[in-house]
This record gives sequence, structure tokens and C-alpha cells, in this order.
Amino acid sequence: MSRLGTTSAPWDAVIVGGGHNGLVCAALLAKAGKKVLVLERRERVGGATLTEEHYPGFRYTVASYVVSLLRPWLWRELDLARHGLQLIPLETSFSPYPDGRSLCRGPDPIATREEIGAFSRRDAEIYPTFGKSMGRLARFVKRFVDQTAPDPTSFRPRDLAQLVGHGRAFRELPDDEEALLTRLLTASATDFLRETFEADELIAPMSCSGIIGTCLGVSSPGTAYVLLHHYMGEIDGASRAWGLARGGNGAVADAIASSAQASGVTIRTSAAVDKILVERERAVGVVLVDGEEIRARTVVSGCEPRLTMLRMVGRDHLPSDYTAGLERYKNRGSSGKVNLSLDFLPEFTCRPGDGHLRGDIAIAPSTAYLEQAFAEAKAGRWSRRPYLNVVIPSLLDRTMAPPGKHVMSIFVQYAPYHLADGPSSWPQHRDAFRDDVLDTLQEYCPRLRDAILHAQVLSPWDLEQELGLTEGNIFHGELTLDQILFQRPVAGWARYKTPVRDLWMCASGTHPGGGVMGAPGGLCAREMLAAGAL
Repeated sequence: MSRLGTTSAPWDAVIVGGGHNGLVCAALLAKAGKKVLVLERRERVGGATLTEEHYPGFRYTVASYVVSLLRPWLWRELDLARHGLQLIPLETSFSPYPDGRSLCRGPDPIATREEIGAFSRRDAEIYPTFGKSMGRLARFVKRFVDQTAPDPTSFRPRDLAQLVGHGRAFRELPDDEEALLTRLLTASATDFLRETFEADELIAPMSCSGIIGTCLGVSSPGTAYVLLHHYMGEIDGASRAWGLARGGNGAVADAIASSAQASGVTIRTSAAVDKILVERERAVGVVLVDGEEIRARTVVSGCEPRLTMLRMVGRDHLPSDYTAGLERYKNRGSSGKVNLSLDFLPEFTCRPGDGHLRGDIAIAPSTAYLEQAFAEAKAGRWSRRPYLNVVIPSLLDRTMAPPGKHVMSIFVQYAPYHLADGPSSWPQHRDAFRDDVLDTLQEYCPRLRDAILHAQVLSPWDLEQELGLTEGNIFHGELTLDQILFQRPVAGWARYKTPVRDLWMCASGTHPGGGVMGAPGGLCAREMLAAGAL
């Protein structure tokens, strides 16, 4: 990216952080004719949405690693296909078990029915109907994701109209789906799934979607909603579809950046912001770590809310109730990442071959296993036998590794940011953490260690230090019921504004939350333009 722009440039908006949400916000503002500057502290844009080569010829999708929540309206408005973004659907969900059995759910409904039927004929019959109901509820929830969050305490016509519309849509749901949605908003992932299914071998891997990005267990109340959040996957109009970006997740950020630059956005990399300038209770620009001052009519932060407001702005410029709300905001990082360069593709003992590996692989053999993993996290240690979600991008995208070689992406939970001996102790534990992850996977894939050429290990402390994710939380704050909709990040401040005039926020810590969706950035830009903020 070019290093352009001067302190005297008459910027309409300066965007702090070149993650995918910041880039989306910048692109939409520029398309509306605004002069926008993006400042990214690292040497390339993307934030946690990046692809890097850490071993010659092997490309890691370093942090975030799958795509499905990216909003269709952003695809269209930013013309991302023309800017090079291609998605490859993940074909299967594979779960191996210690007793040598396995379960593979895929696009063929007959094959999936037979796979589930090996564990429960009843579950096999119910599974398609359950999927359709969840898909319909996910479509209902999308109306919240693609709009700003109404404030239920407000009497403003806009909020009242939204609330009436949402209420009407809820009443139009069939009675059984109304009841299902109510349970989703209150129940744990396992309790919710047990109301439908009986086989723990199916319930365990399905329940894992309810704990991604949270420091909660599969039996913790409220995790069923997070499960629904992940049912909103969509690729090319195919509901519930998840995929890989060709070239790794960095290709998502690169396409958005290309679209932004085509609309006139200026991007500066290696430009770390030290503080946001506030004068007379108004944001007037930023100061970089090298002392350079850049002024603008508005400032938009793509960084996590507490980092933005408590560190870059400072408590002196904030009302006490807002500060207290941010201090209560739960950012508990609970996951890590291990990326591997492989000399060959190691096979799973329970099922040789690779046809079942062209999707995600869940190491979640039972709900008891997952609860034990969570118990260790609560005690301030990483799980010795963690939940693993594994993807092998090179099976679907040959650009990720040399011919005959492979890369493996391993998402790990639980890896709590707050270890018993403190977050800063993570560097001394990194090797032991890596070994526990590899030992766990090797129980199912015996030749794994023989294939490893290189390993990149990212603890939540590393995610904070390298990517700016406070406490290593991948969603910029947990997606619990007290931290979504009008309460994200602080009740009364869900429309991207802040208590500081002309300072806005557009990151995953704002509505509708985390994942590679771009909605926070897109909705923030819409709100700014509608408000005539610049």
C-alpha cells in the first residue's frame, strides 16, 4: 500500500485500523464522495484477516480462516468479485472419535443420513428438518444483522418503527419456530440440541458453534444463540454455506482494499496511531506514534472499543457511566491458533483418504470432553485436550502450498488469555501449548508430527500483541446476550457514535458483532452518511 497523505490534507474521515471493517467503512464513505484516509499500524492491511508466508512456499491464513458471514449487500456495493475475491465452498464437516468411528456430514443428504444413522436412526430422520428450521430462523435474524440496532428505550420514530417491524416479523413465524427462537436466546448449546437429538456424537460437534469466541462452555446458558449466529453462513446465495477465500483470508482484505482505493481511499501502512485528538469534546484527528499529527472532520476507529476509548481517547474525555460500561464489557480471549506446513497429507486412522477432509474437521468427541476442556480454562490453564477445528486449505486451493505439500489451520479452544500466572507468561508456555494441540490431533492422525515442516503458534496474548485483539478475543468482545444488539458495546451507544463528537466506531465490538462479515463497517458508514456527519 502507498504511503501518501500529509498533515495538511483536508480529510473528511480518518479511519484508525485497516482491518476488514475499517476498509469497508472507508470504501463506502469514499463511494459517497468523501475524502478518506486509512491508517494501519502493520505493514499490510487486513488486521486478523490476513495471509502470510512464514515458511518458504507455504501460505498461512494466519488468524481468521473461513468466510461465510460477509454480507451479500457488501459484495454487491463493493464489487468484490471484480476486485479478485473468490470463495471456495467447504464441502464437509468431519468428526473422528477415539473408538475408531467417525461422522461425516456433507452436501449429499442421503450420505449424511446414513452417516448419522450409524449413531441414531432417529437423529438421521430429524436432522434435515432441524436444519431447515434453523435456516429459517437464521434468515429471520439476518434482518437484525443488516440493520442498525434499535434502542428499545427510545421514543424516536426510527427506533419505534424498527421495533414494530421486528415484532411483526416475529409474530409471523410459525408457533414452533417462535418457541425455538425463544429457546435459542436463553438455553445452552447442549440443552438446546438435546431437545432434538439423542446421539452425543452428533450433539458434541454441533454444539461447538455455540462457544466460538466465548469463554463459556457448551452447557453455559446463552451459547445456543452463538450457534444460531453461525447458521447465518451464506455463499453465492447458498444458505448455511461456509468457504475459504482463494489465496487465504488475506484475499478478503485485499479485495476490499482494492475496491476502496478504486473509489479514492488513501491507505497508509506502518502508520500506528498513538492517540485520538480531542479538542472541546470533539475528535479532530489523530497523532501517530512518531508524533505526526493528522487532522480530519471525523475520526472512525476500526479497533476494539476499550482500546479505542480507554487508551486512544482517554477517560478524561468520557462520561463515567460510559467508562463503567466499557469496563464491564467482556473481552475474555479463549482461543489460539496453530498453523502447520506439511511435507505430506497425514491420514486419519478411522477413515483413510482425503474426500472427507475438504471441509472442517472437529475434534470434539463428546460433550463431557468439551466440558472438561472448559473446566481447565476456568482454572486458568489451556485445555490439555482441547476442542480443535481443523481446515486444510491446500486441498481446495493449490496456491497455498507447493505441489504435493499442504498447510493446515488449527483453531484451538480453550486457550484462555488469563492464565493462572498472568497473560504475559504465554511466551514461556507457547511450546507446551503447541505440543498439547499436536498430541491431541495425533491421537486421530498418527503421522502428523512426521509431516510437520514448520509450525506457527498464536496464543491469545500473541493475537493481542501482533493483531491488536484485546485479550486475544477474536470477536472484539463476546457475543453473549448482554453484549449484542443495542448493548454492543455499551447500552445506548450501539449506533456507532461515541460520547465524543465526530468520533465513530466501526469494528466487531459494535453491532452486529464478530466474524468476517463487514456489517459493522458497512452500517457505520451508512449511519454517518445518513446523519450528515461529514
